[in-house]
This record gives sequence, structure tokens and C-alpha cells, in this order.
Amino acid sequence: MENMDGGNETLTNFFLLGLFPELQHISILIICLLLVYFIALTGNAILILLIHVDTCLHTPMYFLLSHLSLIDLALISTTVPKMAINFFSGKKNISKVACGTQIFFFFALGGGECLLLTLMSYDRYVAICKPLRYPIIMNTSICLKMALVCWGGGALNALINTIYTMHFPFCGSREIHHFFCELPAILKLSCKDTSLYEMVVSVICIVFVLLPLGLIMASYMLIFLTVLHMNSPEGRRKALATCSSHMAVVSLYYMPAMIIYMTPRSSHTAEQDEILSVINTILTPMLNPLIYSLRNKEVLAGLRKVMIRRFILG
Repeated sequence: MENMDGGNETLTNFFLLGLFPELQHISILIICLLLVYFIALTGNAILILLIHVDTCLHTPMYFLLSHLSLIDLALISTTVPKMAINFFSGKKNISKVACGTQIFFFFALGGGECLLLTLMSYDRYVAICKPLRYPIIMNTSICLKMALVCWGGGALNALINTIYTMHFPFCGSREIHHFFCELPAILKLSCKDTSLYEMVVSVICIVFVLLPLGLIMASYMLIFLTVLHMNSPEGRRKALATCSSHMAVVSLYYMPAMIIYMTPRSSHTAEQDEILSVINTILTPMLNPLIYSLRNKEVLAGLRKVMIRRFILG
């Protein structure tokens, strides 16, 4: 079927080449990633459940953390299952509708996580720099509004990017050099010049990546200045432990995203993009609950309480 723009075939399907298609023994890598997927699902699900059942964790910080775990759980599920299904079935095809759906959820969850990490840093800023006003500023209503902003902002970002990306005519090769429908890889298949849209993507990235990152850094500069003036060594240690966990998560998430979406495509190869996407969409959702739980005495104490109640007291 020909279109009016260039007489090229209108494509209804794409082909995902998968993760490092030239790599030998790829099955070992896929099995390792499935193990990572299982750990991510288990870790995030346990954290969400723990925050829900333990009343000691019913605070703004853990409310936001439960939403982070929910986003991570959904984010990793947008890529790994399809990659595994294609690998084990020997098929590589993905319909245009499924591809658009994958783009939508990836950007909705990714944009939501950017906003959420920013609000989590604001929560830590208020808790440490304005402790007496914390219960007033971070009340239940504000927390609910924060969650709505994250989910709604991410969905709006995704809707714009999905509609704009999928409206381009695709012709020639239908092969996506990636393990999921990732925006830069899709744009390479377009018949039309996408440079203007790539500029739009850069502007969107400023709103969802650079601006939030700047706010996070500003929050932590104020936090560290406050921590330096604390008289209590224990209070200083606790504040730094909480903040260092959050900064580790921020670094893991923002750095790969900035390289993929905010640098010229010529400066990084498809293989490098795949490595960064693995870090961003697979490893980070697995590491987030581990970072927050292993270094958090309140979470570990809550987990012990639930385990004792469930397995010892019945």
C-alpha cells in the first residue's frame, strides 16, 4: 500500500532485533535478565506490601517510596516480558499498535519517575531543613496531589511523544536495533526528516530531566548545609544515610536518560544505547528497593516485624 508522501509502503509491523543480536551465548544474558526481573518484581512488591501493612511506615516519605516501587515494577514489565517472549519463541515481530503502547507506557512511567524523584528530594528537604513544619507542609492531601502530578504528568508526556512519534511514515527497513520500541531507534526508520521533532524531544527532556535534576541538586545543597550545622552526630548520620540512598537512585536513573535523549545520536552507537537502556529500565528497578531497604533501619525493622507476625506468631 502506498502513501501520498513518498509512495512507500505503510508498515503495520516492526521487528525487534533484540538485545545485542550479534552477541554469542545470548541465552545466558537473557536468563540473567529474567533473574533480575524476578528480583525486581519481588523486591518492589515486598516494599509496597510492607509500606501498606506496617503503620510505622505510613509517612509521606514511604508513601512516595511506594509509588516509586509501583512505577519501577511497571517500568521493567514494559520491556523484559516482550523481550523474553520474542527470544524464546524465535519471533521478532511487534505490531505498530503494540509498539506505540510500549512507547506510551515507557514515557509515562519514565516521566512519572523523574517527577517523583524530584518530589522525594523536596520531602527530604522539608523533613531536614524545616522539621517543625513538616507535618503541616507534607500532609495527606499534599502527598496525594504529588502522586497525581507524577502519574498525570508522566501520562501527558507519554501521550504527546507517542502520538507524534507514531504519526511519522515508516518505510524501508522495519528492523528496530533495540530490545524494545525506544524512541530514537524508531525515529531512525522514518521516511521524513525528524530533526524538528528531536528538538522538541530535547525541550521535553529539559522539563522532565534537567529541570527536575536541578531542583534535586538544589534541595540537596540546602540539606547538606543544614546537616553541617547539626549538633547531633546521630541525626547527621541518619540524614546523610537517607539522602545518600536517594542520590544513588537519582544517579542511576538520570545519567543514562540524559545520555540517550539529550546528546546527539551520532555521539553514541545503538549498542551503547542498549547498555544504557538496560541500566535505566532493568537494573535500576531492581536496585531501587535494595538501595532503600538495605540501608534503611525502619524498613528492615518493619520487615522483621511482618516476618515474625506471619511465620512465628501465625
